Amino acid sequence: MRFLIVSFDGLRPDLIDRNLTPNLARLQNAGMTLSGHRTIYPSETRSAFPSLVTGTTTSRHGMVGNKYIDRSVTPQRYIDTADAVLLRQLDLESRGRLMSAPTLGEILASAGRRLAVLATNTPGTTRFFHHKAEDFGHIRLSGHFREACTPDEVLAETEARLGPLPPEPPKTEPDTAGQDWITSAFLEVVWPNYWPDVTILSYGEPDITSHFHGTGADATRGIIAHCDRQFGRVLDWWEAEGAAAGVQIMAISDHGHITGHTRVSVADSLREAGFRPGIAPASDVDVVVVPGQVGALYLADPTDNQVARLVAAITHEPWCGPVFTRTKNEAEGIAPGSLGHHLVFADHACAPDVSFCFRADDGIDPFGLIGGTFYDNDGRTGLGVHGGLHPNELAALGIVAGSAFPARGAVSSVPSGICDLAPTMLHLLGIAQPQSMSGRVLYEVLERQPKAPHICSETFEARLGSFRQVLRRVRVGDTTYIEGGIAEG
Repeated sequence: MRFLIVSFDGLRPDLIDRNLTPNLARLQNAGMTLSGHRTIYPSETRSAFPSLVTGTTTSRHGMVGNKYIDRSVTPQRYIDTADAVLLRQLDLESRGRLMSAPTLGEILASAGRRLAVLATNTPGTTRFFHHKAEDFGHIRLSGHFREACTPDEVLAETEARLGPLPPEPPKTEPDTAGQDWITSAFLEVVWPNYWPDVTILSYGEPDITSHFHGTGADATRGIIAHCDRQFGRVLDWWEAEGAAAGVQIMAISDHGHITGHTRVSVADSLREAGFRPGIAPASDVDVVVVPGQVGALYLADPTDNQVARLVAAITHEPWCGPVFTRTKNEAEGIAPGSLGHHLVFADHACAPDVSFCFRADDGIDPFGLIGGTFYDNDGRTGLGVHGGLHPNELAALGIVAGSAFPARGAVSSVPSGICDLAPTMLHLLGIAQPQSMSGRVLYEVLERQPKAPHICSETFEARLGSFRQVLRRVRVGDTTYIEGGIAEG
């Protein structure tokens, strides 16, 4: 048995239909759709894909955001995980502990199996799928970036057949060439010549186009359709050859998008509240505001009083959504009005002193899609953003098909998540699941007459003055998923 994971970065599952994505719809007819599938918090790519390959949340793998402050060194440093060379340096410096949980590539290698990666995401994201591929001689190919590719001879073989790596297009242009290149690389080189046990084929779209054009814009719908056509080539191969060879397909996304409707400046608000904000540690900075759609605030002096002062400042702002700090008890954070980081599985040593989401709502955007939010970046209003706790940021594509999944054209409404895919694959491969994995085996999609698991919902609330936040979670057996979070007042 072998596995092919096909990822569409930032694809909202409610954009799947027979007209826009006929090939994903074809896969739905051949397998089972996971209608309650979700990502983790923060709903950012370089937190979510580490969760895919470690089978656990940020609290265990440590990639707490696309960008974070590394406090393990002096002086502290700002880390942008888009940089593949930096990630390799960090892994070597930490003696192989870039992530604080074993990854799928390492687990497969220890069992004599191989993971191959082909991706058009950033160099850092591509590395995250298998950050130690070069150590095991496994294949990792980027559709654009040589620094993320290994081994050299496989890259040379692929370029000799397909032509050189296409250059990265401008951010304002949908990336079609990269998706074509990695699809051909899988079909014409990697599969026929190397037969990996698990392959991750990751389309970096429609995420980039959504960020620069809007989640439901014509350009975004165009690149979704293009990626679906490339996936159609893969599905044709699977129906003709792959399924008979025992290949199971999982089609996923790492998060959804909602629309930024009101631009704000967190730094300006903090400055007005008496703080000295900056985007990186410095002698004249008392709180680092990490750039991004997820609020990540690192204090130079993270005492309980300073954390409480910071929370009090942001919860007075109209843009402030749910807020999390170090755990005080079963629900609360150390600052009044905050919930504990542990409730969103973000209680790692690298976590910010204060994490927050921008306030989101269920408004209808210009494209007819549900979900809007405040945001803090240089983009105009109406563009796609993600990272927070709106249900459409957390919603992720999930479709499984193959001989291991007996249902055809069925829908499972049982909650599931990105952390469940690696445990399910390891179970089917007969490889022991490490204790670090918090995801579960998706037995309900493996059995012809599955027993209904026990499902229960839970709600947590915190208040400070007129500010009120609510976090909703759902439990399936011993596994908990985040459904969403809101704030008001």
